[in-house]
Amino acid sequence: MDKTVVGEKRMLQLNEVQDFRNEAYENAKIYKERTKAWHDKKLVQREFHSRQQVLLFNSWLKLFLGKLKSRWSGPYTVVKVFPYGVVEVSNEKKGTFKVNGQRLKPYLGGPYDQAKSVVLLNPL
Repeated sequence: MDKTVVGEKRMLQLNEVQDFRNEAYENAKIYKERTKAWHDKKLVQREFHSRQQVLLFNSWLKLFLGKLKSRWSGPYTVVKVFPYGVVEVSNEKKGTFKVNGQRLKPYLGGPYDQAKSVVLLNPL
C-alpha cells in the first residue's frame, strides 16, 4: 500500500462529499423559494376601510367542529387599519380588539343573526 495514493483517493472522496453538500444546499434553497412563492400566491389581498362591516373567522371551531355551525362571527366594524395586515375592529358586545386581516372578510348583507346562520342541508 502506498500512502500517497490512499491519501489522494481520500481527498477525492472528501471533495465529492463537499460537492454533494453544496448541491443539496442549492436544492433546499430552490425548494424553499418555490414553496414560499406558492404560499404567497394563495394569500388574498384584502383592503379594509374605517366604518366598514366585516365578519371574523373563528379558528377555534376548526379544532372542535360543529357540523352545521357557522365559522364566521360578526358583523364587526373596522375602527382602524394598521400596516402589515393588522385591523382593529369593534363590536358592541365584545369591545375593540386587533386581529389579523386574513381572518376577516367583508360583510355584504343586511341584519345578521348568529342563530340563523346554521346551514340546513335537507329542510324536510
